[in-house]
Amino acid sequence: MELLRKSSHIAGGNATYVEDLYESYLLDPNGVPEQWREYFEKLPRVESPHGTLQDVPHSIIRDRFAQISKMRVRTEATVAHDSQATEYERKQVRVVQLVSAYRQRGHQKASLDPLSLHMRDPVPDLDLGFHKLSTADLETVFQTGNMYIGKTDATLGEIVESLERTYCHTIGAEFMHIVDTEQRHWIMQRMESVRSAPNYSDDMRTQLLRSLIKAEGLEKSLASKYPGTKRFGLEGGESLIPMLSEMVQRSGSYGAKEIVIGMAHRGRLNVLVNIFGKNPSDLFAEFEGRVVYDKSGDVKYHQGFSSNVMTPGGEVHLALAFNPSHLEIVSPVVEGSVRARQDRRRDPVGNTVVPIVIHGDAAFAGQGVVMETFQMSQTRAYKTGGTLHIVLNNQVGFTTSDREDARSTEYCTDIAKMVQAPIFHVNADDPQAVHFVTQLAGDFRNTFHRDVVIDLVCYRRRGHNEADEPSVTQPLMYERIRKQKTTRDLYAAELIAQGVITAEEDERLVNGYRESLDRGKPLVSGLVSEPNPSLFVDWTPYLGHEWNMEYDTSMDLQALQALAHDINVAPEGFPLQRQVAKILEDRRKMAAGALALNWGAAETLAYATLLQAGYPVRLTGQDVGRGTFSHRHAVLHNQKDASRYIPLQHIREDQADFCILDSLLSEEAVLAFEYGYSTTSPTGLVIWEAQFGDFANGAQVVIDQFITSGEHKWSRLCGLTMLLPHGYEGQGPEHSSARLERFLQLCAEHNIQVCVPTTPAQVYHMLRRQAIRPVRKPLVVMSPKSLLRHKEAVSSLEDLADGHYYNVLDETDPIDKQAVARIILCSGKVYYDLRAARRERDIDNIAIVRLEQLYPFPEAELLDVLSGYPNITEAVWCQEEPQNQGAWYSSQHHMRRVLFSHRTGVYLSYVGREPSAAPAAGYMALHLAQQEEFINEALAPVVPRQR
Repeated sequence: MELLRKSSHIAGGNATYVEDLYESYLLDPNGVPEQWREYFEKLPRVESPHGTLQDVPHSIIRDRFAQISKMRVRTEATVAHDSQATEYERKQVRVVQLVSAYRQRGHQKASLDPLSLHMRDPVPDLDLGFHKLSTADLETVFQTGNMYIGKTDATLGEIVESLERTYCHTIGAEFMHIVDTEQRHWIMQRMESVRSAPNYSDDMRTQLLRSLIKAEGLEKSLASKYPGTKRFGLEGGESLIPMLSEMVQRSGSYGAKEIVIGMAHRGRLNVLVNIFGKNPSDLFAEFEGRVVYDKSGDVKYHQGFSSNVMTPGGEVHLALAFNPSHLEIVSPVVEGSVRARQDRRRDPVGNTVVPIVIHGDAAFAGQGVVMETFQMSQTRAYKTGGTLHIVLNNQVGFTTSDREDARSTEYCTDIAKMVQAPIFHVNADDPQAVHFVTQLAGDFRNTFHRDVVIDLVCYRRRGHNEADEPSVTQPLMYERIRKQKTTRDLYAAELIAQGVITAEEDERLVNGYRESLDRGKPLVSGLVSEPNPSLFVDWTPYLGHEWNMEYDTSMDLQALQALAHDINVAPEGFPLQRQVAKILEDRRKMAAGALALNWGAAETLAYATLLQAGYPVRLTGQDVGRGTFSHRHAVLHNQKDASRYIPLQHIREDQADFCILDSLLSEEAVLAFEYGYSTTSPTGLVIWEAQFGDFANGAQVVIDQFITSGEHKWSRLCGLTMLLPHGYEGQGPEHSSARLERFLQLCAEHNIQVCVPTTPAQVYHMLRRQAIRPVRKPLVVMSPKSLLRHKEAVSSLEDLADGHYYNVLDETDPIDKQAVARIILCSGKVYYDLRAARRERDIDNIAIVRLEQLYPFPEAELLDVLSGYPNITEAVWCQEEPQNQGAWYSSQHHMRRVLFSHRTGVYLSYVGREPSAAPAAGYMALHLAQQEEFINEALAPVVPRQR
């Protein structure tokens, strides 16, 4: 005991050193050895005047050390021993700091570039001298601390060698930005325990070579058969194929039943053939133009595909998402598809369906939807249990972008740090490192259910596409590439040198794949010839239906009344905000027939009837629980404890699922997510509501390239409903128009439905029709704002129980149709403004007819309504929007055709605002003056026709 006391690290002579160590502890508790940290944590604390604990004053530390020093008699030999111990312990601390530096910055020293083009600056933190260590210390034994190298003590040389091999070889890991300690240590253990280079069997290494032969062999075959034809080949990035193959197999071993993959152009054809098992003869037929599409179709490298493969965990369904050239937009579409599949499987964790998204380096760094998708990854409405991201890093964006032009960050993957995703950079010319990183990423996702990124650093052997000459803009890179052996050749040479295979065996493997390719048979060995149909969604019930088919949306009045009451009752003892309590009270009166139903009551009742009948409903968007204009209140908030209650989730035990969640402040990624969800969930109603209709501007690429064209490009059905608040109420250019004209311009071949409902009954029947009718077409709704509380925009329970959705609404005021000389055709809120002015002026020879569906245009229904007006001499189209916007230009020919069929000689004229560059006026006075002017014009006295 006496000897221990004399050699103690807190002996009086060490007081200065310990005080310095304590300074380090105050700055960073993890920066001192664990035994010191535990000691400092047990020291007494001083309470501040505010009742909080402060750091221990250094005087107390010094006094404590002084007391300890007085407890023993020190000899000169003891002092010398303590001095040596002090120096050793200082170096031990520096070794700990060196280890931390490698974990933090080792990736900056790693050999990641197969071309060795970019010389990186030295990393000072990784130099022994930076930490006041030297080569003289390499033989000194130090404690390894929390290093996972299989021993508690090792020489400094062994420690450095281990760190160099783990963090600075062909894998560069970024994970120290992760806050969660368990995740950081999990990665450290997995990498350091095997020095990032596990010992793989000869069979496994040969299998890696086979995958590379497949990747390279397909590209060579296509290049020889179809020279100069665009295919966005994988040359230079062939390691993607063994990576994906392992990722699929490993995900399957964890119990995944479905994997959804999204990717842009490069390598897509290779993935189709060598991962999904697409028949090469089918691919060749597409190249040769021997495939006939009944739709407009799309280019080869945009097409999707699906197949089933066997894995160690059983059969897995693979789905490759369709993707346009707007590269990264497929990312949230994949996430939505995955979430729909997980919801169908009752899997809130994400074990059974795995998303894999393959990115390009420039797109990953440059496109904002990547950030939006990452931001969604852990939110309630959009999380999918973690996504495996692969960046196919060509090191050059598109055709000419150098690194300094492509981004401001060190790596193209830096955006992933915002969600603390681990990032593994790997040299694509080291297939075994690629294999290890793939397993590491898959295991991390399965363990922590968070996103993980693999940066596969490779190159493009043939430039942006096969018709491009890349050396025009990248002479040095492509001079190096011309001399660079392929990944397959490099790895084959390595295996031959190590005696794993012979040169003859290598040649047989290459020739064998070429022969299999020429036979035109599927090349994936684990492909399932008769897939299990339960693994994927059955769209059969939704195929082959005409868009104009009508389905009964009526309902028994008493049952409807009871439901209307029940969904507006809060649980007992659930205190509501005063205004919300009044809204529910009024809705109960509406259910009893004491009040007419307003918009919010009818809308929520539509959801309730669908849920009761077994149709699931998903509603997301900004403020959807309450409603942007406080009309919905489908989510009730307890005013005492902030708990939530959703009446529509408590209709009855066997009801369908109701999901209503507020979204992040995103339009592009959220709408793309909901599109992906709806293409995978046909059974119910999927709705996205914009906070204001013009916010859809931020998601225009989703509307253009998926929602309005997906069916005709890819035969992909989608029943997504978009609620876009629209109406001119003096709120200025940014909050008036949902840009109706854009949607109507995109209408063709019955691709979408565009509706403008003006009554609660209409929105009720419209929503029910969208779910009950087995037609799956996107529904775009110009939903109201002021009409949500308009005293005349009301309906009765009977309207909901007995009616249906009317594409055209006839005049509702008591008017003599024989005396009507002018018909005003209109849509939306302007109807109420026109009717109020007409009533005020006692006009009885002008009728107002509402077009509630603008596309597909209801010509037959409009003709039927007009047939009741035999004596009209004038017809006008009246709209709130400026003449160059709204429905006028896209719909006038439909209306004129109907008018001509009804009564020749009646000319359709325009009434509304003058053409404008902006959607609306910014000043209320100007807005009102414009409105008064066109209403006066629409209701001007009818000029008798000259005989």
